[in-house]
Amino acid sequence: MRELVTFVAAALTAASLLVLPARAQEPFYAGKTLTLYVGSGAGGGYDLYGRVVGRHIGKHLRGNPNVVVANMPGAGSVIMTNFMYAVAPKDGTALGIPMQQIREDQLLGAQGARFDVTKMNWIGRISSNVEISYVWHTVPVQRVEDLRRRETTFAGSGATSLIYPRMLAAMTDQKWKVIPGYITTAPAHLAMERGEVEGASSSLNTLRTTTEWLQKKFVRIIIQYADERHVDLPDVPTPMELVASPDDKAALQFYTGSGSLGRALFTTPGAPAERVAELRAAFLAMTRDAAFLAEIEKSGLELAPLRGEDVQAMIERASRVSPAVLERARLGQLQ
Repeated sequence: MRELVTFVAAALTAASLLVLPARAQEPFYAGKTLTLYVGSGAGGGYDLYGRVVGRHIGKHLRGNPNVVVANMPGAGSVIMTNFMYAVAPKDGTALGIPMQQIREDQLLGAQGARFDVTKMNWIGRISSNVEISYVWHTVPVQRVEDLRRRETTFAGSGATSLIYPRMLAAMTDQKWKVIPGYITTAPAHLAMERGEVEGASSSLNTLRTTTEWLQKKFVRIIIQYADERHVDLPDVPTPMELVASPDDKAALQFYTGSGSLGRALFTTPGAPAERVAELRAAFLAMTRDAAFLAEIEKSGLELAPLRGEDVQAMIERASRVSPAVLERARLGQLQ
């Protein structure tokens, strides 16, 4: 009997030793929740991309974590970026989608900004982005130059809708009147329909995917915020075409460069290197996944993916800005 007990104990010990390595090798994300924080309100372009990513990225991570998308709007995504930088778990279970001007906010010392975008671990870019301003079809403004003779009201629903009008008003004699306080594009568009404002600003893709206004010619695009004209907007000028001074052009390019960042994801500084590599690989796999591509096409969203390593390098290059350019760019800083 004693021999039997000894044999059983030895067998159980051996079995437990076999189980331990299996548990040690269990994927990190197994049984975990990955939270994707969107730095703007529900219903806007960043939110649309965040929801699509949230539905697909989990299956490309070993362990298939549950993915939850949470909106954390405020101060042009400064609140969310502060949270990701200092508070969110540093283990790769938190992702963020900031608004594309987040680098500019940091370099210009935007109120409340307490982060370094070069220290975030960038996971990848879903798409570049071109921002635009447009007016309702009944407004007697055909071109952006018409704002030289007529003050026109625009809904302020984000950094783009506030920064560029300030820049153009200071550098030209255009009469932009921005009414701030619209949390996202949706209430700004509702205000246009009601006649509370005459124009608004958002991205070309957001305008296309959330309304039928372009097809029905309900709005008229008067300017696109890019270095060069977008292929789909060959007749719409850029800010570069409206100013002559090299200093003014350099200051405007400081902002228009944010379009290259577009809709991008990061995780926290301090995340383990192997976890960052796993997230980057999962992001790339997602952008090639048939189901993801089908949803992108069905929703009308744009897709121009960029590897996390390339986004990281782009952010680091773009953050090397001369003091002179920064000083001129302060014309557009939010007050």
